[in-house]
Amino acid sequence: MRKICFVTGTRAEYGLLSRLMKAVQQVPDLQLQIIATNMHLSPEFGLTYKEIENDGFVIDKKVEMLLSADTPTSIVKSLGLEVIGFADAYEDLKPDLIVVLGDRYEMLGAVSAALFFHIPVAHISGGDVTEGAYDDAIRHSITKMSHLHFTSTETYRKRVIQLGESPSAVFNVGSIGLDNIRRMQLLDRAAFEESIDFRLGQRNLLITYHPVTLESHTAKAQFEALLRAVDETDAHLIFTKPNSDSDGRAIISMIDEYVSRHTDKAVAFISLGYLRYLSALQYVDVVVGNSSSGIVEVPSFGIPTVNIGDRQKGRLRADSVIDCVPETEPIRDALQKAFSPTFKEQASHTQNPYEQPDTVRKILDVISSYPLDDIIKKHFYDLP
Repeated sequence: MRKICFVTGTRAEYGLLSRLMKAVQQVPDLQLQIIATNMHLSPEFGLTYKEIENDGFVIDKKVEMLLSADTPTSIVKSLGLEVIGFADAYEDLKPDLIVVLGDRYEMLGAVSAALFFHIPVAHISGGDVTEGAYDDAIRHSITKMSHLHFTSTETYRKRVIQLGESPSAVFNVGSIGLDNIRRMQLLDRAAFEESIDFRLGQRNLLITYHPVTLESHTAKAQFEALLRAVDETDAHLIFTKPNSDSDGRAIISMIDEYVSRHTDKAVAFISLGYLRYLSALQYVDVVVGNSSSGIVEVPSFGIPTVNIGDRQKGRLRADSVIDCVPETEPIRDALQKAFSPTFKEQASHTQNPYEQPDTVRKILDVISSYPLDDIIKKHFYDLP
């Protein structure tokens, strides 16, 4: 019985992992383990561990770590608490393989602890580049502490190999989120409106904006620029609130204040959850902000993305993505372009570079059967 342990810290990454977790659960020779941490356990961020339990999963360990602040000091202290908590969790669970996704700081803590327990790590979505966030350094650090790698494009696979990882352990499987979308039954318009208690308008924007973590104290000014630009449109606005990054609470306060003054056309959520978020993409006209979803998932819905600032700088893009600087006039111009019939037509026929068939099955085949006995001692692979 191979014990495969999934670590999840946010609503978004759990949504991406959930189908793979169910697939593991259904294999007789595999034992699913789940560790929930960070935002999942915070009342401020919606106690989203309940979504995991509502989906029928049993959470084996909850690792508390998040301090109620978003300063660099509090985040570093949270990371320290997390490593302590994972020491106990790994000692009790004794997993054979850990699965992590992405590049958030709680994954760095989970993988760092696994290194000292000699537990192999399977990393999903390595090889990306996001030059505006410290996630970039975290992602590559996780790559060096991982043993199996599942990238979403061939370009990213080559980058992981460039970091010294053996080609035989690096698999280009496509985006796990896009594989999920093809198999989900999304909400129809009436059911979606009922689920968010909000009526959509003639035009609708879905807005997610996170702090650019390699910049200091720019979040408030940049988000003010975004609000001024969208306020000039006649669109109804659906905000999803940012993660527990530095300066995230400033954005949350601004969203709450804006929505309180515009209840006729704006609504905000700590977490839409995966089903409601993807369902929203069927009915909005443009996705606005700087979330990775605007780059990776949104193009598959055939709608434009207005990507603001440097947070996603370096990622491969479909031609449905409009990049602009975080200032009111460029954001306004980008929205006008996105609303134009010509660009909407272009977006509706875009090719998503992250899309491949059977991503979940490909990952499952590897993590269920790849030999783990001698995987811990890695050889650095030098490029020819």
